[in-house]
Amino acid sequence: MAKTTAKRPPARAVKPTTKRAAARPAAKKKAPAKAGIRPKTQPKAAAPKPRLPKGPAWQWSAVDTAAAIRSGAVSSVEVTEAHLARLHEVNPKLNAVVVDLSEDALKAARAADKARDKTGLLHGVPVTIKENVDYQGRPNPNGVPAQMGIIAPSDAPVVRNLKTAGAIVLGLTNTPEFSFRGFTDNPLHGLTLNPWDPEITCGGSSGGAGAAVAAGIGTIAHGNDIGGSLRWPAHCNGIVTIKPTQGRIPAYNESAASERPMLSHLMSSQGPLARSVADVRLALEVMSRRDPRDPWWVPAPLQGNRPKRPIKVALARIPDDMEVDPAVNTALRQAADHLERSGYRVSEVEVPDISGVWQNWCDIITNEVVVMQEAKMLAVTSEDFHKAWGGMRAKAEMLDLAGWMKATAQRSTHIRAWQLFFEEYPVVLAPTTVKPTPGPREDTVSAERVREIFFNEIRFISAINVLGLPGAVVPVAVHDDKPIGVQLIAGRYREDLALDAAAAIEKRAGMLVRQLWERMT
Repeated sequence: MAKTTAKRPPARAVKPTTKRAAARPAAKKKAPAKAGIRPKTQPKAAAPKPRLPKGPAWQWSAVDTAAAIRSGAVSSVEVTEAHLARLHEVNPKLNAVVVDLSEDALKAARAADKARDKTGLLHGVPVTIKENVDYQGRPNPNGVPAQMGIIAPSDAPVVRNLKTAGAIVLGLTNTPEFSFRGFTDNPLHGLTLNPWDPEITCGGSSGGAGAAVAAGIGTIAHGNDIGGSLRWPAHCNGIVTIKPTQGRIPAYNESAASERPMLSHLMSSQGPLARSVADVRLALEVMSRRDPRDPWWVPAPLQGNRPKRPIKVALARIPDDMEVDPAVNTALRQAADHLERSGYRVSEVEVPDISGVWQNWCDIITNEVVVMQEAKMLAVTSEDFHKAWGGMRAKAEMLDLAGWMKATAQRSTHIRAWQLFFEEYPVVLAPTTVKPTPGPREDTVSAERVREIFFNEIRFISAINVLGLPGAVVPVAVHDDKPIGVQLIAGRYREDLALDAAAAIEKRAGMLVRQLWERMT
């Protein structure tokens, strides 16, 4: 294919006229034109050709890629070929994309180039989809070999919305069994590695999505989050995400044998992972389009009323029982400084009962899984899954019906406390994890290690799901050659406030994956 990074020849400049016509000498009388001969006219200067973004096409942002295709500076086929070349170069080592849709992607790109007059927000832009939502005509195994016979009869809402916006799907990304681990490994496709370092996890359950977009495979990766599955991979891979408020992005899998339990559904969100805040905003807008199949979808505006300036940010005081690595403290203080220099007012304060919120999340989701899914899951999953799930189950309190009803009622109390807190502090700055990123199979070490990871290390991530709040993650620093991100939490349907704060940090911290690309080269 033609290289998309080649420089365009500059358009010929036209010398501007500075004097008034009245000051010019009288024009000579034109001689009558001879029969059959047209009088000569001054040739018009060629319109300047659109400029391409810097670097190879697989490094461009989704925003820049969409603009370049829309302007005619590059074709969708050229961009798609560049991303597929990158996929085939780096994916064999990472195992991030586990279903290669190259042929379909090129076919869709050619169709996009023929229909440039019908451009959507992501017209011709390459993306990836996590292999736990329905993709029409494809299996939806969710990391489980026994489920390869489940064929999606239709696209899930998030897939439909991305395609309708013109996105080109390069492939499907890896997820752990039943998407129920914070580490991406399964007996169907194997282990996904972190492009920064194979000795640390890429996160989970959207680990394949995070590793792919960080490495340059697709400009946007789709993922989902019920206990941290967007924000944890974003931290591990040095990229940006938003876990939206539940109901913001529609969700539905027609291939599912039954509906999900109510609270599990209310704690789960679809969302984007990308390399910049601007791309996450764009993807959020596209993914949020209505789908009548989701009765919980909410037509909330993407922009809310502006809080009083300066916006107050609560730097979450970390509970005494959480042992914090010095590098994490440094990153949090650095993020706070970036916000202060951008006009925010940051104060370190105690947030409403983060430990109680986490336990509420753990008790509700574990009891629902035990009642509705556990026996069927354990019958078809690996020993690694059994170890990881056993560790999570051991931290939960097994409840009778009255106990479960009290726990679900307590959820409302927690949400109310946080909503009132946001009246004074519209944004909360919190850690993603308080420890260095663990190894790629750390949750199979022991049940106690699982409890350490979820309760001690990523408590501030999983707790937010039971509240249904939006949470963004943005990278801040690289320590020991590994990225560290921070989390920004806002009130319900105020993704805009979380992303505004993330953008302020990103403006000063920069896009850290550029360091990764240099190392990979």
